[in-house]
Amino acid sequence: MRLISLIILLQASSLVAADMPVAFVRHGDQVDVSIGGKPFASYYFNPDTPKPYLYPLRSPEGIIVTRGYPMVKGIPGESKDHPHHRGLFFAHGDINGVDFWGEAQFMEKAPVHVAGKAYATSEELPKGRTVFTKLEEAKGGPDSGTLRAVFSLLGPNGVVMGSETQEYAFQGDAKTRTIDCVFTITADHGTPLKMGDTKEGTFAIRVVRNLQEPAVKMLNSNGAMGEKNIWGKRADWVDYSGVVGGERVGIAIFDSPRNIKHPTYWHARGYGLFAVNPFGEHDFYGDPKRDGSVTIAVGDSLTLRYRVLIHDGDAAEAKVAEAYSQYAEGK
Repeated sequence: MRLISLIILLQASSLVAADMPVAFVRHGDQVDVSIGGKPFASYYFNPDTPKPYLYPLRSPEGIIVTRGYPMVKGIPGESKDHPHHRGLFFAHGDINGVDFWGEAQFMEKAPVHVAGKAYATSEELPKGRTVFTKLEEAKGGPDSGTLRAVFSLLGPNGVVMGSETQEYAFQGDAKTRTIDCVFTITADHGTPLKMGDTKEGTFAIRVVRNLQEPAVKMLNSNGAMGEKNIWGKRADWVDYSGVVGGERVGIAIFDSPRNIKHPTYWHARGYGLFAVNPFGEHDFYGDPKRDGSVTIAVGDSLTLRYRVLIHDGDAAEAKVAEAYSQYAEGK
């Protein structure tokens, strides 16, 4: 009898931990993502918006972990700095001298003051747009789902500079939500694409107020804590955790060993910007002579891969280091 009870308990446990079904529903220029029948996020790619983004990201309990502004205004306590930080997004601040990170409608004067601190901005460049071309795939499934979309990198003169493909693979179980992100920039319009050396980039999440300093616990794979010890440093992963909506939750970003300059540099700020940037070396080292730019030759492409892990508890409780090891091994 005890053996039968143990088997039932083990079966129930395995069911709880099992991956959940992922489904997509498209409404015009957005795709809603659900995991286990619960809303997770929406993917927005309206041509009127300068770049695509995922918003809001939710924990397994349904707690929103991304800032609402500027998509939703008037949320009590939310900061309104850097309005070009939209949920989860991929963009770079200098491609052939064009800024795809900032947005023309949101011009901020340097320095930007956040929570009593002053943050410098990089050289002001003409603004580009990442414009939707087509949705190549939106396929759900019993344990995962994949979205893939193609965009044109449009310069301020209306000329297409190159193309960009964004692919997201979603999974979830009772304690986690996972997004595997693949971004490919292709120099397919007759000119090389230079990913310039600027701190304004590149793969980013803007988190809610309770995941900002001093409440947040920022930790990297080397054991360093806080913005001062993480910003501009190289690491395999970084994790933000804190109490949101009465629950302790965290977000980790993993840098793939397949990426250029792995382990990457982190543009991770205590005020709520959580970003990976392999290009901004002269800012990160404080050396104007250093050049971290990367040029994509005509006909070639550059692919960057990251995993986002939304989890219960802090990095230790969620075993983020072990999860990264599995990711690095291709699991």
